[in-house]
Amino acid sequence: MDAIVSVTRDWGIGRDGGLLVRNKADMRRFKELTMGGSVIMGRKTFESLPGGPLTGRNNIVLTRARDLASSEDIEVARSIDEALALADAYGERAWLIGGASLYRQFIDRCSMAYVTFHDIVLDADTYFPDLDGDDAWSCIGITETDFTERGIPFHFALYEHL
Repeated sequence: MDAIVSVTRDWGIGRDGGLLVRNKADMRRFKELTMGGSVIMGRKTFESLPGGPLTGRNNIVLTRARDLASSEDIEVARSIDEALALADAYGERAWLIGGASLYRQFIDRCSMAYVTFHDIVLDADTYFPDLDGDDAWSCIGITETDFTERGIPFHFALYEHL
């Protein structure tokens, strides 16, 4: 499993259930990387998807809530091991896509982390673990800086779990 996330300079990822920065290039990259794979997410992340389940991907929702059940569009898992078994059954790459509590709990089970860094600090209420401050992770690649439609500088970084 690999993680994919969009963060601000202080590793902020969201506020009130939404993303902090809208970035078309980041969304394109997310779609290109995850297309055809399995995306593992928590219930709040699933409920925040504007168009419902992500098309072209196997949507796996990890939750303890009993009122959400598997359907034609999603698989519901009650543990990370069950979620990974579902992803393995599909035979496709598994992506951890949020939210914050899943990232905190399972980042150490990821091999790689694909991070979009936005060079701005915004008022966040959810954060991704600081991989730069964790000796178990190493940044192995950074792209050149680009700019969002609103002029916010950003770059893509790739981290490897050692």
